[in-house]
Amino acid sequence: MIASSPPLEIRPMTTSHGAEVLRIYQEGIDAGHATFESQAPSWLAFDAKYRPDCRLVALASTRLLGWAALSSISPRKVYEGVAEVSVYVSEAAQGRGVGSALLEAVIASSEAAGIWTLQAGIFPENRASLALHERHGFRAYGTREKIGRMPLGPMAGQWRDVIRLERRSKLAGVD
Repeated sequence: MIASSPPLEIRPMTTSHGAEVLRIYQEGIDAGHATFESQAPSWLAFDAKYRPDCRLVALASTRLLGWAALSSISPRKVYEGVAEVSVYVSEAAQGRGVGSALLEAVIASSEAAGIWTLQAGIFPENRASLALHERHGFRAYGTREKIGRMPLGPMAGQWRDVIRLERRSKLAGVD
């Protein structure tokens, strides 16, 4: 008999998930192709950055495998329906559909919250993330060449490009 994995459950992120969310965030930072950040923020800073209505975690039993969250791109009223998406999956859970389940769920929560455009900025080397976003209706609309320099690690000081992607909500009528 083959042992099966526990079913994946997507739930709203709570403060009790904080330590594991930040651990997975740091894993992504350490991998070198997820963000320009050099260190995961404090929970207080994380909590202030991400919209409380669009923060999700993926769990298998009680094990947190990944998270997705949206941050507003501007405080201006005209941009209230535009958000930046972040999706992070633990190294141990990559390639098992966790990122896809999280992205699908955060898209649904964004539409319920009235978000009409989701944006993402992804390093060209992060092919898995680019493919994931494209499978979920994001389209690349440009590359910001040498937009930032890596602060730490083996790529410290190197300039990086960022591919910009967006997804328009079909529910908002702007697709």
